[in-house]
Amino acid sequence: MISIQDSLNELDRCHAVGSIVLECYLTAIRNMAHYAVELDDEITGPHRKYLAALAGEVASAQPEALVESRATLRGLLRDYRDKAAQYLSALREELSGTACALEEILNSLAHTDGDHDVQLRAALARLREVSRSPEGGAVRAVVLDAADSIERSLEQVRKQHQLTVAQFRVEIGMLHKRIDALETAAALDDVTKLFKREEIEREIRSASGEKLCLLLVRVSGFRRTERQFDHAVAAELVAAFTRRLRNSLPPNTAIGRWSEEGFIAMLSVEMPQAVASAKWVAAHLSGAYACLQRGKTVRPSLQASVAVVDNQPGEPPERTLERVKEFLTGA
Repeated sequence: MISIQDSLNELDRCHAVGSIVLECYLTAIRNMAHYAVELDDEITGPHRKYLAALAGEVASAQPEALVESRATLRGLLRDYRDKAAQYLSALREELSGTACALEEILNSLAHTDGDHDVQLRAALARLREVSRSPEGGAVRAVVLDAADSIERSLEQVRKQHQLTVAQFRVEIGMLHKRIDALETAAALDDVTKLFKREEIEREIRSASGEKLCLLLVRVSGFRRTERQFDHAVAAELVAAFTRRLRNSLPPNTAIGRWSEEGFIAMLSVEMPQAVASAKWVAAHLSGAYACLQRGKTVRPSLQASVAVVDNQPGEPPERTLERVKEFLTGA
Protein backbone atom coordinates (compact mmCIF):
# COMPACT_ATOMS: atom_id res chain seq x y z
CA MET A 1 0.00 0.00 0.00
CA ILE A 2 1.44 3.38 -1.01
CA SER A 3 1.74 5.69 1.98
CA ILE A 4 0.38 9.22 1.93
CA GLN A 5 3.78 10.50 3.02
CA ASP A 6 5.47 8.92 -0.02
CA SER A 7 2.87 10.47 -2.30
CA LEU A 8 3.39 13.87 -0.70
CA ASN A 9 7.16 13.55 -1.05
CA GLU A 10 6.79 12.64 -4.72
CA LEU A 11 4.42 15.56 -5.24
CA ASP A 12 6.90 17.94 -3.60
CA ARG A 13 9.69 16.58 -5.77
CA CYS A 14 7.61 17.03 -8.94
CA HIS A 15 6.72 20.56 -7.88
CA ALA A 16 10.37 21.38 -7.24
CA VAL A 17 11.41 19.96 -10.61
CA GLY A 18 8.63 21.90 -12.34
CA SER A 19 9.76 25.13 -10.67
CA ILE A 20 13.36 24.50 -11.76
CA VAL A 21 12.30 23.76 -15.35
CA LEU A 22 10.17 26.92 -15.46
CA GLU A 23 13.04 29.00 -14.09
CA CYS A 24 15.41 27.52 -16.69
CA TYR A 25 12.90 28.31 -19.45
CA LEU A 26 12.54 31.89 -18.21
CA THR A 27 16.31 32.28 -17.97
CA ALA A 28 16.73 30.97 -21.53
CA ILE A 29 14.20 33.51 -22.89
CA ARG A 30 15.85 36.37 -20.99
CA ASN A 31 19.29 35.29 -22.19
CA MET A 32 18.03 35.25 -25.78
CA ALA A 33 16.97 38.86 -25.33
CA HIS A 34 20.18 39.91 -23.57
CA TYR A 35 22.59 38.23 -25.99
CA ALA A 36 20.72 39.01 -29.23
CA VAL A 37 23.21 40.18 -31.84
CA GLU A 38 23.08 43.97 -32.12
CA LEU A 39 21.73 45.05 -35.49
CA ASP A 40 19.73 48.19 -36.12
CA ASP A 41 17.92 49.68 -33.10
CA GLU A 42 14.61 49.33 -34.94
CA ILE A 43 15.23 45.59 -35.26
CA THR A 44 16.99 44.58 -32.04
CA GLY A 45 14.99 46.86 -29.72
CA PRO A 46 11.50 45.47 -30.48
CA HIS A 47 12.88 41.91 -30.50
CA ARG A 48 14.17 42.31 -26.94
CA LYS A 49 10.97 43.99 -25.83
CA TYR A 50 8.83 41.16 -27.23
CA LEU A 51 11.03 38.51 -25.57
CA ALA A 52 10.79 40.37 -22.24
CA ALA A 53 7.00 40.48 -22.60
CA LEU A 54 6.95 36.75 -23.37
CA ALA A 55 9.05 36.05 -20.26
CA GLY A 56 6.51 38.00 -18.22
CA GLU A 57 3.67 35.88 -19.56
CA VAL A 58 5.56 32.64 -18.97
CA ALA A 59 6.36 33.66 -15.39
CA SER A 60 2.64 33.36 -14.57
CA ALA A 61 3.08 29.58 -14.98
CA GLN A 62 -0.42 29.27 -16.42
CA PRO A 63 -0.64 26.14 -18.62
CA GLU A 64 -2.27 28.07 -21.47
CA ALA A 65 0.51 30.68 -21.45
CA LEU A 66 3.21 28.00 -21.43
CA VAL A 67 1.68 26.12 -24.36
CA GLU A 68 1.18 29.29 -26.41
CA SER A 69 4.72 30.49 -25.61
CA ARG A 70 6.24 27.69 -27.70
CA ALA A 71 4.82 29.05 -30.95
CA THR A 72 5.45 32.66 -29.93
CA LEU A 73 9.11 32.01 -29.09
CA ARG A 74 9.67 30.09 -32.30
CA GLY A 75 8.00 32.89 -34.27
CA LEU A 76 10.08 35.61 -32.58
CA LEU A 77 13.34 33.78 -33.27
CA ARG A 78 12.37 33.07 -36.88
CA ASP A 79 11.33 36.69 -37.41
CA TYR A 80 14.61 37.98 -35.97
CA ARG A 81 16.59 35.57 -38.14
CA ASP A 82 14.75 36.74 -41.26
CA LYS A 83 15.29 40.42 -40.42
CA ALA A 84 18.95 39.73 -39.64
CA ALA A 85 19.34 38.06 -43.03
CA GLN A 86 17.80 41.10 -44.74
CA TYR A 87 20.06 43.44 -42.73
CA LEU A 88 23.13 41.43 -43.67
CA SER A 89 22.08 41.37 -47.30
CA ALA A 90 21.83 45.18 -47.33
CA LEU A 91 25.18 45.45 -45.59
CA ARG A 92 26.68 43.05 -48.11
CA GLU A 93 25.46 45.22 -50.98
CA GLU A 94 26.87 48.33 -49.30
CA LEU A 95 30.25 46.67 -48.78
CA SER A 96 30.26 45.42 -52.34
CA GLY A 97 29.64 48.97 -53.57
CA THR A 98 32.45 50.27 -51.36
CA ALA A 99 34.84 47.66 -52.70
CA CYS A 100 33.98 48.60 -56.28
CA ALA A 101 34.51 52.29 -55.49
CA LEU A 102 37.89 51.54 -53.93
CA GLU A 103 38.92 49.52 -56.96
CA GLU A 104 37.96 52.41 -59.24
CA ILE A 105 39.97 54.83 -57.07
CA LEU A 106 42.91 52.44 -57.14
CA ASN A 107 42.82 52.20 -60.92
CA SER A 108 42.51 55.97 -61.21
CA LEU A 109 45.46 56.52 -58.88
CA ALA A 110 47.61 54.04 -60.77
CA HIS A 111 46.80 55.68 -64.10
CA THR A 112 47.28 59.23 -62.77
CA ASP A 113 50.56 58.32 -61.09
CA GLY A 114 52.05 57.14 -64.39
CA ASP A 115 51.02 60.29 -66.30
CA HIS A 116 52.29 62.77 -63.72
CA ASP A 117 55.52 60.90 -63.18
CA VAL A 118 56.36 60.99 -66.89
CA GLN A 119 55.44 64.66 -67.24
CA LEU A 120 57.37 65.80 -64.16
CA ARG A 121 60.48 63.87 -65.05
CA ALA A 122 60.37 65.28 -68.59
CA ALA A 123 60.15 68.80 -67.14
CA LEU A 124 63.14 68.08 -64.88
CA ALA A 125 65.14 66.88 -67.86
CA ARG A 126 64.38 70.11 -69.70
CA LEU A 127 65.39 72.22 -66.68
CA ARG A 128 68.72 70.43 -66.39
CA GLU A 129 69.27 70.79 -70.12
CA VAL A 130 68.68 74.56 -69.88
CA SER A 131 71.01 74.89 -66.89
CA ARG A 132 73.83 73.23 -68.81
CA SER A 133 73.49 75.51 -71.83
CA PRO A 134 76.01 78.42 -72.23
CA GLU A 135 73.15 80.91 -71.95
CA GLY A 136 72.25 79.58 -68.48
CA GLY A 137 74.88 81.67 -66.77
CA ALA A 138 73.69 83.27 -63.57
CA VAL A 139 70.56 81.15 -63.15
CA ARG A 140 72.31 77.77 -63.53
CA ALA A 141 72.77 77.12 -59.82
CA VAL A 142 69.22 78.19 -59.01
CA VAL A 143 67.75 75.98 -61.72
CA LEU A 144 69.79 72.93 -60.66
CA ASP A 145 68.82 73.42 -57.02
CA ALA A 146 65.15 73.71 -57.98
CA ALA A 147 65.38 70.61 -60.16
CA ASP A 148 66.95 68.60 -57.35
CA SER A 149 64.31 69.79 -54.90
CA ILE A 150 61.49 68.87 -57.30
CA GLU A 151 63.00 65.43 -57.86
CA ARG A 152 63.25 64.78 -54.12
CA SER A 153 59.63 65.86 -53.65
CA LEU A 154 58.57 63.70 -56.57
CA GLU A 155 60.26 60.67 -54.99
CA GLN A 156 58.47 61.32 -51.68
CA VAL A 157 55.14 61.66 -53.49
CA ARG A 158 55.81 58.41 -55.35
CA LYS A 159 56.56 56.53 -52.10
CA GLN A 160 53.46 57.97 -50.43
CA HIS A 161 51.42 57.04 -53.46
CA GLN A 162 52.69 53.45 -53.37
CA LEU A 163 51.85 53.26 -49.66
CA THR A 164 48.31 54.54 -50.34
CA VAL A 165 47.83 52.01 -53.13
CA ALA A 166 49.09 49.21 -50.86
CA GLN A 167 46.65 50.28 -48.13
CA PHE A 168 43.80 50.32 -50.64
CA ARG A 169 44.72 46.80 -51.77
CA VAL A 170 44.66 45.54 -48.19
CA GLU A 171 41.33 47.29 -47.57
CA ILE A 172 39.80 45.80 -50.72
CA GLY A 173 40.99 42.34 -49.70
CA MET A 174 39.40 42.73 -46.26
CA LEU A 175 36.15 43.96 -47.81
CA HIS A 176 35.98 40.97 -50.14
CA LYS A 177 36.52 38.58 -47.22
CA ARG A 178 33.78 40.35 -45.28
CA ILE A 179 31.47 40.19 -48.27
CA ASP A 180 32.05 36.42 -48.58
CA ALA A 181 31.22 35.97 -44.89
CA LEU A 182 28.05 38.04 -45.21
CA GLU A 183 26.95 36.13 -48.29
CA THR A 184 27.21 32.91 -46.29
CA ALA A 185 25.24 34.42 -43.41
CA ALA A 186 22.60 35.95 -45.66
CA ALA A 187 21.98 32.58 -47.34
CA LEU A 188 20.54 31.06 -44.14
CA ASP A 189 16.95 31.42 -45.29
CA ASP A 190 16.93 31.36 -49.05
CA VAL A 191 14.16 28.76 -49.32
CA THR A 192 11.27 31.18 -49.74
CA LYS A 193 12.54 32.54 -53.05
CA LEU A 194 10.23 31.51 -55.85
CA PHE A 195 10.39 31.60 -59.62
CA LYS A 196 8.14 34.16 -61.27
CA ARG A 197 5.27 33.06 -63.49
CA GLU A 198 7.19 34.04 -66.63
CA GLU A 199 10.14 31.89 -65.59
CA ILE A 200 7.95 28.86 -64.90
CA GLU A 201 6.17 29.28 -68.25
CA ARG A 202 9.55 29.44 -69.97
CA GLU A 203 10.64 26.22 -68.22
CA ILE A 204 7.44 24.44 -69.28
CA ARG A 205 7.85 25.55 -72.89
CA SER A 206 11.51 24.48 -72.92
CA ALA A 207 10.50 21.00 -71.67
CA SER A 208 8.48 20.34 -74.85
CA GLY A 209 8.61 16.64 -75.70
CA GLU A 210 9.88 15.65 -72.25
CA LYS A 211 7.85 13.91 -69.56
CA LEU A 212 6.71 16.52 -67.07
CA CYS A 213 4.65 16.42 -63.86
CA LEU A 214 3.36 19.70 -62.49
CA LEU A 215 2.05 19.98 -58.92
CA LEU A 216 -0.53 22.79 -58.76
CA VAL A 217 -1.55 24.35 -55.46
CA ARG A 218 -4.39 26.87 -55.18
CA VAL A 219 -4.47 28.50 -51.76
CA SER A 220 -7.22 30.54 -50.13
CA GLY A 221 -6.54 32.63 -47.04
CA PHE A 222 -3.81 35.13 -47.92
CA ARG A 223 -6.21 37.97 -48.74
CA ARG A 224 -8.37 37.18 -45.73
CA THR A 225 -5.32 37.24 -43.47
CA GLU A 226 -4.27 40.68 -44.74
CA ARG A 227 -7.77 42.03 -44.10
CA GLN A 228 -8.01 40.42 -40.67
CA PHE A 229 -4.51 41.28 -39.46
CA ASP A 230 -2.10 43.30 -41.62
CA HIS A 231 0.30 43.07 -44.55
CA ALA A 232 3.24 41.93 -42.37
CA VAL A 233 1.28 38.93 -41.04
CA ALA A 234 0.17 38.04 -44.58
CA ALA A 235 3.78 38.19 -45.82
CA GLU A 236 4.93 35.96 -42.96
CA LEU A 237 2.11 33.54 -43.76
CA VAL A 238 3.23 33.33 -47.40
CA ALA A 239 6.81 32.64 -46.26
CA ALA A 240 5.68 29.95 -43.81
CA PHE A 241 3.50 28.27 -46.44
CA THR A 242 6.35 28.35 -48.98
CA ARG A 243 8.76 26.76 -46.50
CA ARG A 244 6.30 23.96 -45.79
CA LEU A 245 5.68 23.43 -49.49
CA ARG A 246 9.39 23.28 -50.28
CA ASN A 247 10.06 20.92 -47.38
CA SER A 248 7.26 18.65 -48.64
CA LEU A 249 8.88 18.16 -52.05
CA PRO A 250 12.15 16.62 -53.25
CA PRO A 251 15.25 18.84 -52.90
CA ASN A 252 15.98 21.26 -55.75
CA THR A 253 12.38 21.16 -57.00
CA ALA A 254 11.61 24.27 -59.07
CA ILE A 255 8.71 26.11 -57.40
CA GLY A 256 7.04 29.21 -58.77
CA ARG A 257 4.29 31.59 -57.77
CA TRP A 258 1.79 31.69 -60.61
CA SER A 259 -0.49 34.26 -58.97
CA GLU A 260 -1.17 35.72 -55.54
CA GLU A 261 -2.70 32.46 -54.34
CA GLY A 262 -1.46 30.02 -57.00
CA PHE A 263 1.75 27.98 -56.78
CA ILE A 264 3.30 25.47 -59.16
CA ALA A 265 6.11 22.93 -58.70
CA MET A 266 7.91 21.05 -61.46
CA LEU A 267 8.47 17.49 -60.31
CA SER A 268 11.06 15.14 -61.79
CA VAL A 269 9.13 12.02 -60.71
CA GLU A 270 6.66 9.55 -62.16
CA MET A 271 2.94 10.25 -61.99
CA PRO A 272 2.20 7.94 -59.00
CA GLN A 273 4.86 9.69 -56.91
CA ALA A 274 3.53 13.09 -57.97
CA VAL A 275 0.00 12.09 -56.91
CA ALA A 276 1.32 10.88 -53.54
CA SER A 277 3.10 14.20 -53.03
CA ALA A 278 -0.10 16.06 -53.94
CA LYS A 279 -2.12 14.13 -51.35
CA TRP A 280 0.48 14.83 -48.68
CA VAL A 281 0.53 18.55 -49.53
CA ALA A 282 -3.27 18.77 -49.46
CA ALA A 283 -3.39 17.07 -46.06
CA HIS A 284 -0.55 18.91 -44.34
CA LEU A 285 -0.45 22.42 -45.79
CA SER A 286 -4.04 23.33 -44.96
CA GLY A 287 -4.88 24.59 -41.49
CA ALA A 288 -3.62 27.17 -39.02
CA TYR A 289 -0.16 28.74 -39.14
CA ALA A 290 1.57 30.47 -36.22
CA CYS A 291 2.58 34.05 -37.16
CA LEU A 292 3.59 37.14 -35.20
CA GLN A 293 1.78 40.43 -34.87
CA ARG A 294 3.57 42.96 -32.65
CA GLY A 295 5.24 40.18 -30.69
CA LYS A 296 2.07 38.12 -30.16
CA THR A 297 1.19 34.84 -31.84
CA VAL A 298 -1.77 34.90 -34.20
CA ARG A 299 -3.03 31.89 -36.11
CA PRO A 300 -4.37 32.63 -39.59
CA SER A 301 -5.52 29.59 -41.55
CA LEU A 302 -5.14 28.46 -45.15
CA GLN A 303 -7.00 26.01 -47.33
CA ALA A 304 -5.01 24.36 -50.12
CA SER A 305 -6.52 22.69 -53.20
CA VAL A 306 -4.06 20.49 -55.10
CA ALA A 307 -3.92 18.92 -58.55
CA VAL A 308 -1.32 17.21 -60.74
CA VAL A 309 -0.95 17.92 -64.45
CA ASP A 310 1.29 15.96 -66.79
CA ASN A 311 1.92 16.77 -70.43
CA GLN A 312 0.23 14.26 -72.70
CA PRO A 313 2.20 12.66 -75.59
CA GLY A 314 2.35 15.12 -78.45
CA GLU A 315 0.61 17.82 -76.44
CA PRO A 316 1.98 21.30 -77.21
CA PRO A 317 3.28 23.35 -74.25
CA GLU A 318 0.53 25.94 -74.73
CA ARG A 319 -2.14 23.33 -74.05
CA THR A 320 -0.32 22.28 -70.84
CA LEU A 321 -0.21 25.93 -69.78
CA GLU A 322 -3.94 26.27 -70.47
CA ARG A 323 -4.69 23.36 -68.13
CA VAL A 324 -2.47 24.90 -65.48
CA LYS A 325 -4.27 28.23 -65.82
CA GLU A 326 -7.72 26.58 -65.67
CA PHE A 327 -6.94 25.07 -62.26
CA LEU A 328 -4.95 27.89 -60.65
CA THR A 329 -7.40 30.60 -61.68
CA GLY A 330 -10.49 28.49 -61.11
CA ALA A 331 -11.60 29.22 -64.66
